[in-house]
Amino acid sequence: MKVLIVNGSPNKEGCTYTALKEFESVLIKHNISTHWVYLGKKPVAGCIACGYCTENGHCFQTDVVAELQKRVDEFDAMVVGSPVYYSGPTGQVIAFLDRLFYGGFQQNMAGKPGCAVVSCRRGGASATYEQLNQYFSISNMPIVSSQYWNSVHGFTADDVKKDLEGLQTMRTLAQNMVYLLQLIESGKKHGINKPQYEDWIGTHFIMDK
Repeated sequence: MKVLIVNGSPNKEGCTYTALKEFESVLIKHNISTHWVYLGKKPVAGCIACGYCTENGHCFQTDVVAELQKRVDEFDAMVVGSPVYYSGPTGQVIAFLDRLFYGGFQQNMAGKPGCAVVSCRRGGASATYEQLNQYFSISNMPIVSSQYWNSVHGFTADDVKKDLEGLQTMRTLAQNMVYLLQLIESGKKHGINKPQYEDWIGTHFIMDK
């Protein structure tokens, strides 16, 4: 099993990274592999609604989004981390997720667990957490929860290491992720697979006269 871990902070080893590493430590103990994606400090292009991905299964732009869309079958679960920017995720994370989920990635991640992790100095964590979870809830992905909302507090990575409740929340989140992955794997062995969904019905609320 492999979990995709997305670090959406411009600081490669900052607060968000520290939370995600705590999460990953539990996965490693259960022999679950991970694939890290660090979005970095450069801008991430947003979706331009060209429709290329719906025809080809991946974005026309040759960057990390298109790469992951082509590799989607490798991943059994996903966790996305972001710091809080004005009570929301970073612009890079939103641009990344908008493009990543539109098209084939969204359909192929159906039935696979997903969760969000946020870091903040003081406030805005719950709003950021809710926004990130929207990508999972629209994609037939079970959302993994923890003993508290999935957030850590601190201005620096060292601050986060002192947030004992936040770090415990990350470990509990990972335990629940492992548990769900194991249940899904066991179900497959006993002939229980993800639902066969109906073809999508799109309603645009335009009525013919």
